[in-house]
Amino acid sequence: MGSFDFVREYSPYTNREALLDDYTPDTLVGRDDELEEYHGALQPAIYGEQPDNIFLYGKAGVGKTAATRFLLNKLVDNAEQYEDLDVRTEIINCDGLNSSYRVASNLVNTMRPPSNHISETGYSRSQVYDIMWEELDNAGGIILIVLDEIDHLKDDSILYQLSRARENENLTEARIGLIGISNDLTFRDSLSPKVRSSLCERAISFSTYDANELRAVLEQRKEVAFKDDVLSDDVVPLCAAFGAQESGDARKALDLLLKAGDLAREQNDEEVTEQHVRRGRQLLEREQVARGIADLNDHERLVVYALATLEAEDDTPARSREIYTRYKSLADAAGKDSLTARWLREHLDDLAMLGILNVTEINEGSAGGKYREYDLQQDLAVVLDALEETFESMGVHASVKGYL
Repeated sequence: MGSFDFVREYSPYTNREALLDDYTPDTLVGRDDELEEYHGALQPAIYGEQPDNIFLYGKAGVGKTAATRFLLNKLVDNAEQYEDLDVRTEIINCDGLNSSYRVASNLVNTMRPPSNHISETGYSRSQVYDIMWEELDNAGGIILIVLDEIDHLKDDSILYQLSRARENENLTEARIGLIGISNDLTFRDSLSPKVRSSLCERAISFSTYDANELRAVLEQRKEVAFKDDVLSDDVVPLCAAFGAQESGDARKALDLLLKAGDLAREQNDEEVTEQHVRRGRQLLEREQVARGIADLNDHERLVVYALATLEAEDDTPARSREIYTRYKSLADAAGKDSLTARWLREHLDDLAMLGILNVTEINEGSAGGKYREYDLQQDLAVVLDALEETFESMGVHASVKGYL
């Protein structure tokens, strides 16, 4: 067995954290139009006026959160030159906080020291709102409240309350602006008419990055993150190209550059090359599929397992009835009661949204009608690796034994 001592050897990095999700660069590239519009919406705050409510829309990884951190940091810094102005920001990620009650209690706790936090249970919603108003008014000044991943909210009470806070005389000292960030382009349509009317928000849409824009983002971060001349010339263009294939997701492109750099460091290589990028992409895909499948329940995993066995037999794309037949046989073999064919059809679409399956609409006209076919979006070997725990509890189907 080799030594497991931790010693510093060669590293291609000067600042690895510049590739992480929470890093805010000194300038943002590729988002000039969006930043100009966003800046205009925030401008009233520098005059001590209540800013507009702002909603940012766009797919994951297109710079919504990065632009928010960048501009709010600038705003807070610029506000310090005015003695009559107090601007602060509070950022709440709504992933896992799916109710107005939990968002309000979380906002209270971000504004309080840990010793004075309130619990997420034991109060009525109106009591939590009263505590929230007290904290906001005690802080006073301009307060910009960012609700990231706002589409996770199951109710919109908090949006109505915050947007009408001064009108309803819940606040007298503080002026608040609400910033909502959503990956769901139709999120506003799900709000009640009362909330849509009270928000009067400015909507800013963030388009996906193209390969050239992603390349500019990566070049900027590369200059901060890596030592000079440690990346071969094809690394950044290749990471940008793969990111463009992933719906223009800058986060995935940066994750890939980070993974390539880490692989080079682990292997003690003095140069980060195309080979590190390609190997890194394979590893990231495996991790992504493993995380997605790990979050599924037993029956959802059985559906993926069923499609994997059909793929191993070259029987895909497959219709839902064929997948259901295999799913049912696997459930029976595992001693589980199978769920209905209707349940399966609904969950096939969910699995497609997670990027595990591909779905294709087939229209054969009056003769054959319309139907859907499914196959694995990810490599079969990657999916089977992620199903390892399922094999342990439910056995290995004959069709996939050769792949394990």
